[in-house]
Amino acid sequence: MSEIKVVLFDLGKVLVDFDHLRAAERISSFCKRTPLQIYNLFFESQVTIDFEAGKISPQNFYLKVKEMLDLDLSFNSFIPIWNDIFFLSPKNRSVYRLINILRANYETALLSNINTLHYEYLKEKFPVFGVFDKIFLSFEMGLIKPDKEIYKKVIGELKVRAQEIFYTDDRQELVESAASLGMKAKIFVNFAQLMSDLEEAGIIFTDEKNRNKLPSF
Repeated sequence: MSEIKVVLFDLGKVLVDFDHLRAAERISSFCKRTPLQIYNLFFESQVTIDFEAGKISPQNFYLKVKEMLDLDLSFNSFIPIWNDIFFLSPKNRSVYRLINILRANYETALLSNINTLHYEYLKEKFPVFGVFDKIFLSFEMGLIKPDKEIYKKVIGELKVRAQEIFYTDDRQELVESAASLGMKAKIFVNFAQLMSDLEEAGIIFTDEKNRNKLPSF
């Protein structure tokens, strides 16, 4: 008998795919950096981490980026470029349909490292958030994965034991951090692997009525 009560999902590369190089290529037209230089300097920088942790506003984030890249681009022109990195793949759609089925037997939750601009954009363009009973966002919590404190806060707000949470994420270090606290945490590789991990955890992800609704893989 499974002790899992909550199934917790990451967002990026699980439910919605993204490619930061899309933005880097477009931004390169407005500065003297190459797309790869922009990606390396910008998308893994402390300023991006601070933005995802909600420590700086969108306007201050833009100003820091403008300074870092000597960017000849207005705030209003920068935002659409910054946001236009997301897309849905067949894998994402399969996960979305699966979460809808899991909701019959489990509480579903989302935990994402994300900034406010991307969140507001995704809410409008990719309405995937409605399948979750609870949503945990780094910029609202003031913490980012893999900080153990963010997982502790999630566990507390879910009001369950860590061992009662199944968690999947596409990044190994984030999975390891969650697992160290007792969560049943598994790396997200693809949809087939997710189904296998859910079954291994004893999770009931369908019944006879819903069996035909499960996506093939």
